[in-house]
Amino acid sequence: MKKYLAEMIGTMTLVLMGCGSAIFAGASAEAVGTGVGTLGVALAFGLAVIAMAYTIGGISGCHINPAITLGAFLSGRINAKDAGMYMLFQVIGALIGSTVLFALVSTGSNGGPTQTGANSFTDGALCQAFIAETVFTFIFVLVVLGTTDAKKGAGNLAGLAIGLTLVLVHIVCIPLTGTSVNPARSIAPAIFEGGDALSQLWLFIVAPFIGAALAAGAWKCIKE
Repeated sequence: MKKYLAEMIGTMTLVLMGCGSAIFAGASAEAVGTGVGTLGVALAFGLAVIAMAYTIGGISGCHINPAITLGAFLSGRINAKDAGMYMLFQVIGALIGSTVLFALVSTGSNGGPTQTGANSFTDGALCQAFIAETVFTFIFVLVVLGTTDAKKGAGNLAGLAIGLTLVLVHIVCIPLTGTSVNPARSIAPAIFEGGDALSQLWLFIVAPFIGAALAAGAWKCIKE
C-alpha cells in the first residue's frame, strides 16, 4: 500500500506544481513579475518530477504517470495488479492536486492563460496533437526505461535525466497541446474544466499509451 500512496502523493505534487505554474504564472514574461512563460511551466513540470524521483523513487519507482506504468508493465518490470493500482492512485493523486488548484482559483485570481491546466488542441489540429502526444510520450518513456534499467541505467542520475527530458518535451509541446504525455495529469484538470477539455480527453489518454507501448518495444529491441 505504501507504494500506491507514494504514487498518489507524487502525482498530486506534479499536478500542483506543473499545472499550478500554468494557472498562476504561465502568462508570457513580458516584464519582471508578469509570468514565467513556456520555459517556466516546462521547468515546473520537470523540477517536480526530479523532486519526486529522489523522494519516492526508492518506494514506488516514481512513475507518477500511467504511460510510464504501462511502459514498465510491458517491459516486465511490474505485474498487472501493481500496474492497475498504480494507475488508479495516480489518477486519485491528480484529482487531489486539481481540487486544491480549483479551490485556489475559486477563492482568488490567477495570472496564467488557463484556470485548470487542462490539455487541448485547436480545431483542425487533431492529427498534429495526436502525433505530438504519441511521439513525445515515446521519447519520454524511452528515457525513463533506459535510465532506470538495472544493468544499463544511469543509477542515481536517472531522476535528473528524466526530469530534464520532461522539460524538453514541454518546451516543444506546450504550444501544440499544453503537453500531456501523462493521462492522469490530463484526466483531473479535464474533469474540472468540462466542455472541450472532456470531449478531447480521449486523445490525451490514447496517444500517450500508444507512445508508451512503442517505447517499451523499442527499449526491448535496443537494450540487448
